[in-house]
Amino acid sequence: MKFLGITLITHLDGSTPTERLREVVDTAVLFEELGFDGFGVGERHERPFISSSPPVVLSHIAARTRDIRLFTAVTTLSLLDPVRAYEDYATLDHLSGGRLELIIGKGNGAAQRELFSVTPDDQWERNREGYELFRRLWREDRVTWSGKYRPPLRDAEVLPRPLQRPVRVWHGSATSKESVELAAAYGDPLFSANVTNPIGPYAELVDHYRERWAHHGHDPAKALVGAGTAAFYAAENSQNAIETYRPIFTERLKLFERAGLDPVFPTVEDFAERSSALIGSPQQIIDKVLRYHKRFGHEVIHIPADREGLTEAQHRRTLELFQSEIAPVLRDEIPAVKA
Repeated sequence: MKFLGITLITHLDGSTPTERLREVVDTAVLFEELGFDGFGVGERHERPFISSSPPVVLSHIAARTRDIRLFTAVTTLSLLDPVRAYEDYATLDHLSGGRLELIIGKGNGAAQRELFSVTPDDQWERNREGYELFRRLWREDRVTWSGKYRPPLRDAEVLPRPLQRPVRVWHGSATSKESVELAAAYGDPLFSANVTNPIGPYAELVDHYRERWAHHGHDPAKALVGAGTAAFYAAENSQNAIETYRPIFTERLKLFERAGLDPVFPTVEDFAERSSALIGSPQQIIDKVLRYHKRFGHEVIHIPADREGLTEAQHRRTLELFQSEIAPVLRDEIPAVKA
């Protein structure tokens, strides 16, 4: 199994945007130092996030690191010109020495759609069309193409040509089958969000992905799945883990209340038990990942990279515990054959 840290760069506290962005870069450096396989930056274009420019952030991370894989989580192709997105990420691929992987998706949020004149009715078609062109740009030196949502291309050369030919593209999926179908049709890996609800709906989508994968004629043994994690905090015993995380969860509940949303998990104990959150002792976390693996068959998981309410020392300590006592067992139990 391989392990990624992912951030959407929420900006909720009293820090400045400059401080928050520098914290993200420093966290990526820490993840490499501790031996994580990848670090991902999401893309959002509305409050409370300041992750509107992942290629810029990832380029700075690339300059501060040497080996860790760099991910987008997700690149919102439904909002972007695929030509411009290709140019940004092909450039980043060179600057990082070929360490880039993309997770694409339609994105979400009314404010984002309004900024880019995208509607709920056309967002999936934009995502599909954008990906079809984006995919060709990585593979072909010159492209002739026409579609509905951008001007046509005629024998277009788009530079620079990438270092990786092609870059690996995952499809991020939360609750809809459209991303699953697109991933299966093209033989691409799937990354399940797996963060908001209990395991059931996510497992159903992964099952659907495998069914559609086989339907499109791909070898079932080559299907690759990743899965998200709602939260992470490991401590030497479960009581300490729960009590340390309790005030962080309380702040989450306040955010839900301010947004007018009913929480899916009303208590931190329920959150630790029924969600994908990894909160507890190392053995509890190992057992939970193995239980989820039985449903997903996944080879990659992400853990949230942000400190949330932890001190810098607490954050480092829990990540060190993950790498010393949790990751080695999971790497042995779940070999990352395709990841």
